[in-house]
Amino acid sequence: MNRILLASAFLLVSISAVFADGIPPAAPAVASPVPAAISPAPKAPAPKLVEPHLHIARSNLAGHARIALTFDACMGQADERILSTLVRERIPATIFVTARWLKRNPAALAVFLQNPDLFELENHGENHIPAVDTPTLIYGIASAGSPQAVRQEVEGGAAAMVAAGIPAPHWFRGSTAKYDLSAIGEIRAMGYRIAGYSVNGDGGSLLGAVITEKRIASAKDGDVVISHINQPTHAAGEGVAKALVDLKAKGTEFVRLEDVEDTGDDKTTE
Repeated sequence: MNRILLASAFLLVSISAVFADGIPPAAPAVASPVPAAISPAPKAPAPKLVEPHLHIARSNLAGHARIALTFDACMGQADERILSTLVRERIPATIFVTARWLKRNPAALAVFLQNPDLFELENHGENHIPAVDTPTLIYGIASAGSPQAVRQEVEGGAAAMVAAGIPAPHWFRGSTAKYDLSAIGEIRAMGYRIAGYSVNGDGGSLLGAVITEKRIASAKDGDVVISHINQPTHAAGEGVAKALVDLKAKGTEFVRLEDVEDTGDDKTTE
């Protein structure tokens, strides 16, 4: 018992000596603070996109509607169902070609060049990249993403056309037919008119033959029809070919964009 009392007294003296020397007792361990979660950087707002409309001057004659047929040749092969119908029926059309399509379709290009009274060839770009100067995805396709890339898409397409023996183009239609307003200004400053449309004939060549035929055959005086001439395995091409015959039987006047006055919205033709 005496030993315990002596040990306690010694401990109290030792603690007192520590405080007397001015050395504070060790602070109790404190858990390190957990760093706050880092918030992801805010996403840039998606660019405002437009899909311009285009109309041509009407004939204003009953039973004699005037329409402009336009076809995109994006990639892939030529659709002979459409091409042969245009040639056989002597139906004029404006064809928008990419540099990539031109490389793969020399025979179809030869047909176009052998029929200058029927076909007007215009610029669909170098690599089929949407002409939008900020990064975004359109139908899963990455846009050009900068003014420099938009210029390259346009100029590269035109250069490939001239190299293939095609007259220098005056119209441009970008992949997906969607643009932002700043890119429209850039393309117009390069001297191009931008080709919108008023009738979507084949839904990007993804529609069936029957609905494609009905859509195109319903075109009215002053309409500009967009369809595709590069998907020979799609059912839409059959509908396009039938609609051309339907329209001709109605007495439709077919014109190319270079043959008639036009009006486009979003400052695409002003």
